Amino acid sequence: MARRRYVARGVSGGYRVWDNKACRWWGDLYELCPDELLAELNNRHRPDRITELTRQARARKR
Repeated sequence: MARRRYVARGVSGGYRVWDNKACRWWGDLYELCPDELLAELNNRHRPDRITELTRQARARKR
């Protein structure tokens, strides 16, 4: 299996998305793990869907 470019890493306060290729954080801090967002980033990478999933992930509360 190929190495994933984007992975979620637990940090204090929630999760952040790590970009393995650029070696830096991508996006915001999320309280819940953004599984759907990660799947989209690693597979099809459609900008409109990524924007929608990012908004949903930011809006979710515990």
